[in-house]
Amino acid sequence: MTDDNSSDRSLAVLMKAAQAGDSDAYVQLMREITPRICNVVRSRRRFLSIDDVEDLVQDVLLSVHAVRATYDPERPFMPWLIAITRNRLADAARLYARHGAKEVYVENLAVTFCDESAKFNTDEFGDREALKVAIEGLPAQQRNAIEMLKLREMSLKEAAAVSGTGVGALKVATHRAMNALRKALTKKKP
Repeated sequence: MTDDNSSDRSLAVLMKAAQAGDSDAYVQLMREITPRICNVVRSRRRFLSIDDVEDLVQDVLLSVHAVRATYDPERPFMPWLIAITRNRLADAARLYARHGAKEVYVENLAVTFCDESAKFNTDEFGDREALKVAIEGLPAQQRNAIEMLKLREMSLKEAAAVSGTGVGALKVATHRAMNALRKALTKKKP
């Protein structure tokens, strides 16, 4: 136990010197705490890859650097460091949960043209002339909405400004136009 206390005191001395502007003490401190942070991260997140552990360790070191002025040299160093490490681990877990909730994992997704299922035949999408005729047959507001939003790929905001209509009206017109086009084009297929 005395070894831990002397180690903590030596880290506290290094941090105090670093706070006073001693860059050599700061470098030494970073060298001393990096393996300790790594051990804490590994022990609490055993499932992480080596790269993820290194990322978390770097995040903790950046946090230590950012908040180094908050350390009180009269207090033990390791509890201060462990608190920062725990906070970064919690932040990383929250970030993972937020991103994980939005991600969709797909196995063996065909994304290259080497895979036959990723190739497509333009004939499957129908006759361009039939689509052109169907678009021309739409009411003016729906036709304009399709041309601006789907063919010219304008944003809703841009299309609203050009047409002088509201975003909501454009959304409704586009929805109705898409339904009308879908019906018109599926009726013409044999």
